Amino acid sequence: MKINLRLCTLLCCLLLSACATNPNPPGSAVYDFGPLPAQPAIGALPPLSLAEITAPAWLDSPNMVYRLSYANRQQARPYTDSHWSMPPAELLTQRLKARLAAAGGIVASLSDSALTLPLLRIELDDFSQDFETPGASTVQVAARATLYSGRTLLAQTSLRRQMPATSPDAAGSARALADASDLLITDLLQWLTTAAPKK
Repeated sequence: MKINLRLCTLLCCLLLSACATNPNPPGSAVYDFGPLPAQPAIGALPPLSLAEITAPAWLDSPNMVYRLSYANRQQARPYTDSHWSMPPAELLTQRLKARLAAAGGIVASLSDSALTLPLLRIELDDFSQDFETPGASTVQVAARATLYSGRTLLAQTSLRRQMPATSPDAAGSARALADASDLLITDLLQWLTTAAPKK
């Protein structure tokens, strides 16, 4: 009985330690969007309240996701030895805040914003790499942006950017997804200059 109890205790400890492991294991490559590049001029942006960007469950982790369209385009697969530094929705939220600040926009968080500010909500629909052949791939970033005044819907738009990956691997995916994200954010800011109410 004592042996079985010790064995059970050991197995429980091993399971708990496995659950607590770092999502980015040692030796894995970790990517982010890199430094903020120079961006095109944007028109005047109104003050906004910005909610955190949300994503579906399959994108709600630091996994770098790809599909093999030539084999099975319905299966999203994670790279095993390459990860984002945080989930894509969090990376996009940080980048958008930085871009808004660089463009001279005034952004308040959802928790401390005045009720009079328009509220921007963004849902991430796609953030992945798609292999058309084993040696060629394209990245896609897609999102829906909705602007509210209180409970009143002011405007909504769907945004999508895609571009070839610079190489058919995780490093190429990371570079292309960062570039595509910056282009999508530029599209979003240009939309905001016309969609948001002027004070």
